[in-house]
Amino acid sequence: MTVGIKLGSIIDEIGSDDFFHSFFSTISGNLESAGWGSRFPVLLNKLYQGELSQEWAADALDELEAIRKMFSELPVTDVIWDLEDRKKTPPWGDVISNDITDLSNYFVTSTGRQLFSVIRECLEELRDSGGVLKVVAY
Repeated sequence: MTVGIKLGSIIDEIGSDDFFHSFFSTISGNLESAGWGSRFPVLLNKLYQGELSQEWAADALDELEAIRKMFSELPVTDVIWDLEDRKKTPPWGDVISNDITDLSNYFVTSTGRQLFSVIRECLEELRDSGGVLKVVAY
């Protein structure tokens, strides 16, 4: 199943639901010692759960930038495919592009864009234009 982020009538494709879950698993597993959403509640407890309203956009942007900075210091070997089952690994294993140097540039959407950039652009549009950002499966 493919997952995207929808604002208004526009959907930005992310990739498989496993890939989307991996991004958030990697955040929580590496950066939240007190558990899921303990340090980044807006992204993990609101956006990941399916919806984010305009009132939370600025906080979500702050969280996203903090995560990106911390991910830039973590090696790709710290990726977590599934927080609930740490034995699971990405379907491509360790075979990744040489352009991927750390976790900040590890997550590339199915359309070839950096996931951090896609989420940031959606959050900026939400902040500036309003509405509700939704995670959709199709």
